[in-house]
Amino acid sequence: MIIVFIFFAHIVFIGFIFYKRLKKESFGTALIDLTLIILLFSVGWSIAGMLIKLFIDQEGFGEFFDRDAISLVLLSIVEFFFYKMYYKDLLTNSNEKEK
Repeated sequence: MIIVFIFFAHIVFIGFIFYKRLKKESFGTALIDLTLIILLFSVGWSIAGMLIKLFIDQEGFGEFFDRDAISLVLLSIVEFFFYKMYYKDLLTNSNEKEK
């Protein structure tokens, strides 16, 4: 269930960034951002999985929080801070810029 939620959150985030970048700049830039997010997710999940594999068994901490779920949670935390810095121009409200 955790894995489904994380995948859904990434799909919603991809759609949001694609729409905002398309509205602000161009279709090509929106596609580049879409590709960046997909690439960082896939490579980051592989790296997080390798790191978690060193410390935690396949069973993890229960039925719903196995090694894959732990690596996705770790990846999502790292991605949250990265994307908050990288997309700060898209994530800030336009009313805050005017003040």
